[in-house]
Amino acid sequence: MKRFLVAAVLAVALPGAALAASPEYAVIRMSQPVDRPAAEAWKKVGGWCDLGAWMKIDCTVTKGDGGIGSVRSIAGGRVTEIMVARTDLSYGYAQPPVEGRPYDLYHGFLEAKPVTAKTSVLEYTLMYDVSGLPDAAARTADQARRRAMFEGALRNMKALAESQ
Repeated sequence: MKRFLVAAVLAVALPGAALAASPEYAVIRMSQPVDRPAAEAWKKVGGWCDLGAWMKIDCTVTKGDGGIGSVRSIAGGRVTEIMVARTDLSYGYAQPPVEGRPYDLYHGFLEAKPVTAKTSVLEYTLMYDVSGLPDAAARTADQARRRAMFEGALRNMKALAESQ
C-alpha cells in the first residue's frame, strides 16, 4: 500500500517524468584552490548566470533575481535549473523533470570556502541518478565526462577569480 501511495503521489507531482524503481546516485566531488579570499573569488564567479563565463555557454535568468527560486536557462534553453539553496558564498540548484525523459534528480552545489585570509577553494558537487544508464561502463563514462567538463569549468573559475 505504501509503495502504491508513493507512486501515486510522484505520478501527480512529476507528470510525464519516468522515475527509476531502484535509483543509484552518483556523487562527483571536485575542488580547485584559488589564490584569492573566498568572498573576493565568489564576487567574480558566484553570480547565478556567471556560469556563462566559466562554462563558455549562454545563460539567461528567466525568473527571479538570482536568489532561491530563481530559474536560469542554459544552452539555448536546452537546460533549465532552479536555485534551491543559497548562502553568501554558495548556491545549490536542481534540474526539473523533462517530459519524455527519465528524471535523474540532478543537483549541483557550488561553494567558495575560505582556507586562509588570502586563499580559498572552490568546491563543486554534482549528484544525480545513474540507474537509467544501461550498464556500469556507461555510468563510469558518464561520470568521467561530467567530471572533465566541470573540472574545466573550475579551472576557468580559478582564472577569473584570480584576475585583476
